[in-house]
Amino acid sequence: MAFVAGQRSFDDLGSPLHGVTFCVVDLETTGGSAADCSITEIGAVRLRGGECLGTFQTLVNPGCAIPRSITSLTGITEAMVAPAPRIEAVLPSLLEFIGGSVLVGHNLRFDVSFLDAALIRGGRPRLANTTIDTCALARRLVREEVPDCRLGTLASRFRLDHRPTHRALDDALATGDLLHVLLERAAAFGVLGLDDLVSLPRMGGHPQATKLRLTAQLPRAAGVYVFRDRGGRPLYVGKASNLRSRVRSYFSSDDRRKIGPLLRETQAIDHVVCRSTLEAAVLESRLISLHLPRYNRQGTGRSRYAYVKLTMGEAFPRLSVVRVPRSDGGLYVGPVSSTRAAQMVIDAIETVVPLRRCRASLREGQVTRAAPCAAAQLGVALCPCAGAVAGGRYRDVVEIARRGLTSEPALLLEPLQERMNALAGAERFEEAADVRDRAAALASTLFRQRRTEQLRQSGTIEFDLGNGTRVELDGGRLLRAWSVGELSLGVACEPPEASDAEWLPAALADELSCVASWLDKNARRVRLIRCDGTLASVLPALSELSRRR
Repeated sequence: MAFVAGQRSFDDLGSPLHGVTFCVVDLETTGGSAADCSITEIGAVRLRGGECLGTFQTLVNPGCAIPRSITSLTGITEAMVAPAPRIEAVLPSLLEFIGGSVLVGHNLRFDVSFLDAALIRGGRPRLANTTIDTCALARRLVREEVPDCRLGTLASRFRLDHRPTHRALDDALATGDLLHVLLERAAAFGVLGLDDLVSLPRMGGHPQATKLRLTAQLPRAAGVYVFRDRGGRPLYVGKASNLRSRVRSYFSSDDRRKIGPLLRETQAIDHVVCRSTLEAAVLESRLISLHLPRYNRQGTGRSRYAYVKLTMGEAFPRLSVVRVPRSDGGLYVGPVSSTRAAQMVIDAIETVVPLRRCRASLREGQVTRAAPCAAAQLGVALCPCAGAVAGGRYRDVVEIARRGLTSEPALLLEPLQERMNALAGAERFEEAADVRDRAAALASTLFRQRRTEQLRQSGTIEFDLGNGTRVELDGGRLLRAWSVGELSLGVACEPPEASDAEWLPAALADELSCVASWLDKNARRVRLIRCDGTLASVLPALSELSRRR
């Protein structure tokens, strides 16, 4: 299948940097702590699209003495600030100047701490603006080019139009020049929007930060992404409601152990934009099933899938675990994730129903052993092998198991619940926990079975997702997704083949489980347009154990 980026609109960029208004702020103070020092000067400059929109400058009376070391550094004397307004009088005009712009500063935390302290003393809330620290950006973008990231060093190295002088407005203007230099450098990391810029300091320190350029074409839309190696082979397939944000998070907040090796091998990142999260979830499932990427665990364990089989084709049916179902008259439940999970389901059933445990193929009236088996002697199973069980009696037991696995799950789950409660009441907690785990395995398997069978019986369904998007399902498989007013389009990967088999094929099970999970979460948000099958279930509700799936 082909992955195409397509042409993106400015809306895809979130807040494009050329349209963002930045307010660069710098303060001079009487010391280094906002707890016991005060502001002596404020300088600010508003910038947008590389142009200066205005400046703000004022001295501030700190209400305390200015240390000689500060006067020597800044040139601000007590005589200069004596006629100046106090900070309480300056704040209203400063806040109006800042407005809703993005605050920028060099070591911005220092300046913001003084402003927040002044705001709190005046009964005002702290600053809530988005912030950008040019010092943090410089450490990520140009640290190897300069001896240090001080503002004066950077201004000299990059020959900024304005040079810092330890006066507020001069330093703010120099910081604004530095911001523009850093924005040009950040473009190499695929930084096109404000959200990219805010997250860059965390990403820039990643060992694979140079590969951030691979995310440059990713839109801020729902879809599926594919990490590919040097040979173009898929390494990992994922879905996201915001492709750009999700993929870039691998370079910052995602610290799973496999991420480092994955990014080292990645040489390209492809994507497909989807009309809804449902289409994205289904496409992810299909691509994982198609390519079996090495770094995907979900969906790549199909080789371990197993089924629980009740051998209805025998005179004395029994339970078994099988990998490949056959048209042999058996009742199949599953698939489940592994043979171990299937065995837990069997253990749960056999706790309630005394089906035979031996594997011999028996005919009615046939005797293959002289004495009952150990399970029969313990009273937990019938033993037709010894000829002590009539066929009619055994068929009654099998019927309970069949009904419990199909239409009446309470026949199996309620006795398990009662047994668990009795063991817990007798303070046999380990045994109670064992019964609980078996019951939960059975309940969750029956829940998934019922949910997917319900979709298989639903026929053709059309949903309106409420955002101008419609989807069409056929037996639970996603066939088409389209926006109202456009031609009906199929999804980017062919659906698994429909099956009339009595069991659920593994390939189809993955997609139906994906669709069912999405519908569970979004049922209240979608509108049913048409359904030519049966969507509602007439079966009784499962016990609360099914919620432990």
